[in-house]
Amino acid sequence: MVRDLKASTPDHLSDSFTTDLGNSTGETSSGPYGNGMLALIAQRISCLIVLSGLSLRAAVPFTVVVYNAENLHDADGVALYDDYQPGVYTPRHLATKVTNAAAILTQFRSGAGPDIVLLQEMEIDQTPGPTPSADAFIAAHRGESVADLLAQSPLPADLADLPSELWLLKALADAGAEGYHVVVGSDEPSPPDAESGRVIKCVTLSKFPVLAVHQYATESARNIIETKLDVDGKPLWVFNNHWKSGASDAETEETRAQNAGVLRRRIDEILREDPAADILIGGDLNSQYNQKVRYPQMPRTGLDDVLGVNGGEAGIANGDTRLYNLWWELDSPRRGSDVYRGEWGTLMHLIVSRGLYDQAGVQYQDNSFGVARLTNVNVDYAGVPRRWEGGGANGSGYSDHLPIYAHFRTVDDAMPDRWMALDHPSSGEPDDRVWRVDYAGVDVTAQAVALDALPEGTDLRDGTWNGRLFRVRGSSSVGRDLKVRFGGQTWDVYAPGRDTRDALQSQHVRDRRFDFYGELGMYRGNWQFIVQDPSWVR
Repeated sequence: MVRDLKASTPDHLSDSFTTDLGNSTGETSSGPYGNGMLALIAQRISCLIVLSGLSLRAAVPFTVVVYNAENLHDADGVALYDDYQPGVYTPRHLATKVTNAAAILTQFRSGAGPDIVLLQEMEIDQTPGPTPSADAFIAAHRGESVADLLAQSPLPADLADLPSELWLLKALADAGAEGYHVVVGSDEPSPPDAESGRVIKCVTLSKFPVLAVHQYATESARNIIETKLDVDGKPLWVFNNHWKSGASDAETEETRAQNAGVLRRRIDEILREDPAADILIGGDLNSQYNQKVRYPQMPRTGLDDVLGVNGGEAGIANGDTRLYNLWWELDSPRRGSDVYRGEWGTLMHLIVSRGLYDQAGVQYQDNSFGVARLTNVNVDYAGVPRRWEGGGANGSGYSDHLPIYAHFRTVDDAMPDRWMALDHPSSGEPDDRVWRVDYAGVDVTAQAVALDALPEGTDLRDGTWNGRLFRVRGSSSVGRDLKVRFGGQTWDVYAPGRDTRDALQSQHVRDRRFDFYGELGMYRGNWQFIVQDPSWVR
């Protein structure tokens, strides 16, 4: 069953996101007590401790974010992807990209940034060389912003040689978020004669001390990073993943099953030693939270059948659920962090072991999971992620995936056989609904920029107009590709849906002209207008 996700929904989600992050303690407003009651309880507990002479450490709250940075490349000019060649991706583009990513990440923890960040699609440095530590690099360039450093022409060789994660850490420091330990995927760059290149890796950032790191190779995917952290004296195992792409493809699902098997074997080893171990699994699994019911043609799925994840939060205490997918914390219409061909997807994941629900060690804060949507910032007029656009001198946008997050805390009860109370626990009943972006519901007349109203000499290709909606009128051509010509320039026209393309072709046959609403963007170096719905064709 396919449903529409109304364009008004993201505004509501954005409000919820802002509220969750406005509380620097990490407590969420969805719990059973308001902030005033929590403060009163804490005050009374503190008084009792003082009166009784007890010494009891306070719980340590923290936040975890999973963010696919959409091919965050460095500045060395050596790239395997077409969109990141020197002619179309420059140091100024890198400055924009890391500054924008840092602007989103510093929405958390009152500007200090998440305590743990699981990053995907960080470029594997194709020209590796001696690399300074993040602290040394940041200290050496105090007072110089990322934009200042990357505006130098030519870019000094020592800066051009830095990997992308250092530039992101510098942008975070510029925005006030520092103190991260860095764990980088050990994926090697491709040899020059490789038929298919190893381009991207995972990177884990942590403000907690790192006790141990292990990495596990996977078939046709990135290394899985296992990082054991010391969270206020309590061990937390964190796994950063980026599985094989192609969520809807049954053939590539076998590869994702292999990727899941690598992770499953390691999880089993940890749980055999300690069934109450606190384990957090995150990353871009290229799988839907409802993969098995959404694609019934797949006899075996990596997420459901191999890794053994489910949404039965109510079954955690009795052991029926060993790994719980936090997507089930949200109502079905709110489950979405990416859009493909107009359908909302849940490729990004945060999965917790049942140990994160007991009264010992680290504990998940019930119902704190969310999607980081900021209206008119990292989402557009329809609530869709504002993906990276390389057009213009600086580029614009963020990522084709929205970050997901959850809040956690430490507990000192040391009762691994006791379980925290749950507010509206999910049953994990299969849900095969697919929610579509409601492009037909967008008020295009209110959102669109009229081309004839722009000042004379306006350059739509300077990068400042990327992602904007326009009313476009011009002569048309239809062949393998659709094209429109106006103002002395020719532009590609892309229609994701067959119905929309048919409407455009009919307009061409009738008028030899196009008249539509389209979103300005760039694809493989070509400027285009994207017409998302037949109703956008006038």
